[in-house]
Amino acid sequence: MKIFSGISIIVLIMALALVGGTFYVVKESQQVIITQFGKPIGSAVTEPGLHTKLPFIQEANYFEKRFLAWDGEPNQIPTKDKRFIWVDTYARWRIVDPLLFFQRLRNQRIAQSRLDDILDGGTRNVVANHRLIELVESGLDKNKLREKGLEPIKFGREKLAKEVLHQAAPKVKDLGIEILDFRFKRINYVEAVRKKVYARMIAERKRIAEQYRAEGAGEAARIAGEKDRQLKTITSEAYKTAKEIKGKAEAEASRIYAKAYQQDPEFFDFLRSLDTYKKALRKNTTLVISSKSELLKYMSNIQK
Repeated sequence: MKIFSGISIIVLIMALALVGGTFYVVKESQQVIITQFGKPIGSAVTEPGLHTKLPFIQEANYFEKRFLAWDGEPNQIPTKDKRFIWVDTYARWRIVDPLLFFQRLRNQRIAQSRLDDILDGGTRNVVANHRLIELVESGLDKNKLREKGLEPIKFGREKLAKEVLHQAAPKVKDLGIEILDFRFKRINYVEAVRKKVYARMIAERKRIAEQYRAEGAGEAARIAGEKDRQLKTITSEAYKTAKEIKGKAEAEASRIYAKAYQQDPEFFDFLRSLDTYKKALRKNTTLVISSKSELLKYMSNIQK
């Protein structure tokens, strides 16, 4: 009885191992290559669900179906115009042919290492064949570039990233993978020249600021001059108008005086003489004049 129980346990264990090795599960995000004694058998299993294989002699090798990230190491690279810069890049890739991928690379760790060689090498080639300004900006005004003595930008960062991607695409095609996107994550000067570059940038900004200040001062002077000119114009017009009004008033007064004089000249002379007496004869005033003076005409008549 004990021998029978031991045999039953062994059979049960073998049955469980047989069942456990026969079935395998493929998730939505996975794809599987079945190998027998290390060699791939059949095509890739990409449909999610429960699948079967031969136990013990066959093995399920799982690979990602989703997009994978590649993050490059920052490298010091010289540009075409001999500027040493740090370039940091990244890319996204996926396994499009699991069988070819398994045959050429076996696993993702080796694939990442192979991408390091391909993408880093492509980045070096592209950066070395183009100027720094093409890696930094592509939307600068052509006229401003000509003023600074620089050639117009033909490429720009996006086009250079596409150029790296274009160079790498045929190299990874035979590896069963596809590079979906490649980008320059960061571009910076090396530490040795960064301070000098910053100093030049500060000097350039100061020059632009001084130019704006000078233009502002010129505009302020123009406005002040225009204000003074308008003020003088208004003042001269006002002076002219005042003189015209005063001249008309004096002419009208003269006309009234003349008209009044014509009506009674003798009475007008009398009034004028009284005004003269009022202004000339003050308290304790002494006049030494001839008795025949016209000034004493009315005073003499009074004495008579």
